[in-house]
Amino acid sequence: MPEQPFTLSGQLDTQAVSTAWRVSRSALAAGQLPEQIDLGNISQSDSATLALLLDWQAQAHSRNQAIRFINPPESLLVLARLSSVQDLLGWETEENPSPDAGDQS
Repeated sequence: MPEQPFTLSGQLDTQAVSTAWRVSRSALAAGQLPEQIDLGNISQSDSATLALLLDWQAQAHSRNQAIRFINPPESLLVLARLSSVQDLLGWETEENPSPDAGDQS
């Protein structure tokens, strides 16, 4: 049975991201890195959210693991494109579409 994706939801402002980052430190230290994180229920995000995802991606890479961020909201996709980090997160670009970006399955 495939692992259910971890889900982020709600308003991910700087305070919420800070809390998520602190909580994730202990999970990462225990080697409990999810293979997928579903972003489809995020109602508000900003650059702090993007930084959190990039940190998790770096942590996965340092452990020779893969992590996928699925169902990113359009606002987060736009921010990633403006920051030129969409490829680091595995999201589509005009030249390289990804089937997971914006997937609502």
